[in-house]
Amino acid sequence: MTTKTIISTEKAPAAIGPYSQAVKAGNTVYMSGQIPLNPSSMEMVTESFEAQAVQVFENLKAVAEAAGGSLADCVKLTILLSDLANFAQVNEIMQRYFTQPYPARAAYAVKALPKDADIEVEAVMVLAD
Repeated sequence: MTTKTIISTEKAPAAIGPYSQAVKAGNTVYMSGQIPLNPSSMEMVTESFEAQAVQVFENLKAVAEAAGGSLADCVKLTILLSDLANFAQVNEIMQRYFTQPYPARAAYAVKALPKDADIEVEAVMVLAD
């Protein structure tokens, strides 16, 4: 049986519900969806979609590092958007955080996200043995 390890860092927002920031099982890390919360204030970043997306990827980066990896170790992303009109901007911002070969990805438009966020991203990361 694989041991589960809970990943937690103060450099990413605390969970706002009954979940963990990430769970490591074997060498796979399942990162919970991140919304654009500033981890120090737990306030939403709201000045622009770009600012929200950057905060989300910064939060994911912090969780990845707390798990002993980096965003380069991500193999799958799921991106939830309040408006698919922001899809092209997500692609541009992702290229600031990821290089080829890119992780697999799915992107969906959803009716609403927690705290009226415009973006949420979850990730799966695989660490070297």
